[in-house]
Amino acid sequence: MDWQTLLSPRRLGKLDEPLAARGPRSPFQRDYDRILFSAAFRRLQDKTQVFPLAKDDYVRTRLTHSLEVSTVGRSLGAMVGDAIVQRHPDLQTRGITAADFGTIVAAACLAHDIGNPPFGHAGESAIQDWFTRQGTGSEYLDKHCNGAQEKADFQKFEGNAQGFRVLTRIQSSGQEGGMQLTCAVLGAYSKYPRASIIESPNATNGISGKKFGFVQQDQKHFEQVAEAVGLMQKGDPCAWYRHPLAFLVEAADDICYRIMDVEDGFRTGHLAYSEIEGLFAPVVGGESMSRANALGSEKQRVEYLRAKAIDTAIRQAVQVFVDNEDALLAGTYDREILADIPLAEQYRAFKALAKRKVYCVKPVVEIEACGFRVLAGLLECFLDAVDDAASKGNAMSARSRSVTSLLPYGSWREGMSTVERLHAATDTVSGMTDSFALATYQRLYGIRLS
Repeated sequence: MDWQTLLSPRRLGKLDEPLAARGPRSPFQRDYDRILFSAAFRRLQDKTQVFPLAKDDYVRTRLTHSLEVSTVGRSLGAMVGDAIVQRHPDLQTRGITAADFGTIVAAACLAHDIGNPPFGHAGESAIQDWFTRQGTGSEYLDKHCNGAQEKADFQKFEGNAQGFRVLTRIQSSGQEGGMQLTCAVLGAYSKYPRASIIESPNATNGISGKKFGFVQQDQKHFEQVAEAVGLMQKGDPCAWYRHPLAFLVEAADDICYRIMDVEDGFRTGHLAYSEIEGLFAPVVGGESMSRANALGSEKQRVEYLRAKAIDTAIRQAVQVFVDNEDALLAGTYDREILADIPLAEQYRAFKALAKRKVYCVKPVVEIEACGFRVLAGLLECFLDAVDDAASKGNAMSARSRSVTSLLPYGSWREGMSTVERLHAATDTVSGMTDSFALATYQRLYGIRLS
């Protein structure tokens, strides 16, 4: 792969149109703004990061998490871009700057969770569970899907693939290519550039093959992106090597959630300062620890140490990327960057503590359990309604008429195939905020959940 192609400003849905002259705002800055002002991004303000439906106004939501990841991603991209532009003077002659690298990564980071369903990762599991369990969605898929690929798209429901769908189809659904973002940003967004089922075992190797990044209905869009930025195929017609900047998107997310989830655990009272002080010490060094301890409150100390820990991780991640540039372009580097930094073990300790003492606390587990019931009920209700509407038309039941009226504009139409109806229902449910999903479930079933 080569940088000039990887940084393609061509837009999905407008690939054949001539490129406009570059003005003071780069095409990648326009992408950032399109994502930021989208309804799908705004809904992240009420989607779970760690603590669902949190009452504490400090605790992070998916929105604040995404903004923080984007800020870290901009730094990673700009610092990497500075080194690469110096190595490749031809990029400078094409008008490509370090800031372009930073903006591409920042925009991709801004959208990295845009496809996540309500109730965090538990929401993904809830949708997978409903489509897999006998007596629920599993029988529906057996009856209506054409082949294992279509079934796997739902039974392995993946927020990253749903995010690609949001960016390229659901948001701005009236135009080809959805939001019509640049292929460079869509390539950097795609951490898992493969289908849900692939034939070659090699295509699942490495971190890029861990999950899937697009459903069968959206494969054409992904193929257009891959061709535009010059991604190499990974031994399978439905799998590609990652865009190198996707590794920075992943690193930005890893840096933020490892450190900030621990900070949120401290702010909610689930972790004591004494428990996390030892995590920061080997990362930031003795001088920074001394400065932190001179601050007036534990809250101020944690905020200071968090900033120092992020800075250290950014600098080490940039060095790993720059040192492995050739391997990244060749597709032979396929690991998490944070796994290769000098302080990898120390940063893993943040994640280990969060698993032991934050992710398993009672408020989190209770709402996650509630989310299974809510999302299962919503999927069943919406699918029953769209099936009734498809088979009976204007003779559909009054309940089905009411339920289908709740579907977003343009997501339901007469003559849809069964798979299209499956996507319409799943898109609707996964796009809801935590509070709206809960409220809709209560209205549809006439109950209140404690």
